[in-house]
Amino acid sequence: MRKEILAFLRDEEGLTMVEYAVAGALISAAAVTAFTDLGNAVIAKIGAITAAITGPAAP
Repeated sequence: MRKEILAFLRDEEGLTMVEYAVAGALISAAAVTAFTDLGNAVIAKIGAITAAITGPAAP
């Protein structure tokens, strides 16, 4: 029984899958953050262009 437990603890195959899952989650979070920031920048730029075309807002 002790040999099986030690073999299980030394087996790193499951750890590799966990590492891939963590890496995938970090990459996904970075992509979501980047696209959110990009979307906000595009919205701000469109707002600036619209304001330049239409002129100052009426009071």
